[in-house]
Amino acid sequence: MLKTLDPQLVAFRDDVLSGLAAPIPAIPARWLYDHRGSELFDEITRLPSYYPTRTETAIFHEIMPEVAARVPKGAVVVEFGAGSQTKTPILIEAISPAAYVPVDISGDYLEQSARDLQERFPKIEVIPVVADFTKPFTLPGGVEHLPKLGFFPGSTIGNFVPWSGTDLLRHFRNLLGVGAQLLIGMDRVKPVDRLIAAYDDPEGVTAQFTLNLLTRINRELDGDIPVEAFRHEARWNDILSRIEIHLVATRDVSFTISDRSFSLSKGSSIHAENSHKYGQRGGRVLLLAGGWTPLVEWTDPAGDFAEILSVAEPERFAP
Repeated sequence: MLKTLDPQLVAFRDDVLSGLAAPIPAIPARWLYDHRGSELFDEITRLPSYYPTRTETAIFHEIMPEVAARVPKGAVVVEFGAGSQTKTPILIEAISPAAYVPVDISGDYLEQSARDLQERFPKIEVIPVVADFTKPFTLPGGVEHLPKLGFFPGSTIGNFVPWSGTDLLRHFRNLLGVGAQLLIGMDRVKPVDRLIAAYDDPEGVTAQFTLNLLTRINRELDGDIPVEAFRHEARWNDILSRIEIHLVATRDVSFTISDRSFSLSKGSSIHAENSHKYGQRGGRVLLLAGGWTPLVEWTDPAGDFAEILSVAEPERFAP
């Protein structure tokens, strides 16, 4: 049966089964983004308590003339994640790239996003790639010899623990090549009450987003998880400088997924997502560890969020 399954479905199943069997049950955050999850996340970005999107958008409006001056003409924009209908058009309009390549694991959502952007920018070739951007994949033919700008907005890098974030940045470097640039968003450390409010909104949209993961597991992996027996919880882990999102069992639960049995006791949780927050120097060190040399950094007046443009310089033998 498994031989007939889509490779991404097999990867989803394997991650879920191994993650739930781990000593600390956890599922990689990328699986939150099926079509419904992507829709809910778009809704989250418009909530009053969720500051990252509107703050980063405001930064973009301010910095795009300088970004455009630094990006070579005729570049290809490779966005890791389906293009935001808010932020991506600001970049495309400013630099007029030769092509735009959005890469995302959610095929349906990616195709819709790509169609919308193609209609808005008919003179720019939009080439969507359905792939898990954390794993090796191939860029579309015809862009090999063009300058490249990687685009990774929204503080998505914060979803990765530092060692996997470093690996991801090295993966981006290998994909885009020496001389490529990367425009990346990073959320800054700030008061805990603001952070918790952003990830546990009173409207309950973030809770729907997280719980949708369990609904997806039931639908795609033949699961029978009692979704109503879990609640969304956002926690601040100060020593690791991150918000953690957990699905907490409100009672003892037992369930099966793809014929595998699992159980969780009341109060235990499934770790569903991290959002690491970086200080000014910490963000730069992460980029350097991933093979990217920061060129310029911009922030909003309050210093809540940072946008950093980096370059993949040739490796040097000297210290």
